[in-house]
Amino acid sequence: MGSMVQLLILAAVAVFLVMRLLSVLGTREGFEPKPGERPKPGAGRFDVIEGTEDPDIADFTEADSPTGRALAEMKRAERSFSVREFVAGSRQAYEMILMAFEEGDLKLLESLLAPDIYESFAAVIHEREEKGLEVEATFIGVREISLKSARFDPAEKEGEITMRFVGEMTSVVKDKAGNVVEGNPDEIKRQTNIWTFARLMGTDNPNWLLVATDE
Repeated sequence: MGSMVQLLILAAVAVFLVMRLLSVLGTREGFEPKPGERPKPGAGRFDVIEGTEDPDIADFTEADSPTGRALAEMKRAERSFSVREFVAGSRQAYEMILMAFEEGDLKLLESLLAPDIYESFAAVIHEREEKGLEVEATFIGVREISLKSARFDPAEKEGEITMRFVGEMTSVVKDKAGNVVEGNPDEIKRQTNIWTFARLMGTDNPNWLLVATDE
């Protein structure tokens, strides 16, 4: 009889201790992976499935528009192509081309422009040099940038993307004596440019060239 009472007392103490532990530590809710079932690195990230909307395209244009379909074809032709990376690169190219033109850097322009566009840029630079004029310019930045349209030629695998830039810069033209004949160094000018870049997709050459300009 005495041993039975002792067992009941011990059981009551055990229940009390368990309840105290639960009140202090709390309980676990929801799913917890079992040992050996921990999520692998990268779990929860999904590749775009065929037929679903690609955010890399949808961030810049309607996925079902002609431009969106052209961008999707470019991505199928070249798996590593990224619209986001292209837009970021075009922003840098815009600054480089503008400043190379102002500074008369024909070598850099030749590497960034299609031959016919290069010839028109070079003609202006040569005319400026013949008159003894020099340009001093400072690029302030790109105020606006947007992707206007895209086209893909499946036969040639050539992609074309047209961008709209609104840039700001200061620029003055000086004669041989250093006198300012045009512009104001303290005036920030805003200009809008619509440029088209082209490239053969799926090739080893990653460079896009400026193939058309419009203002």
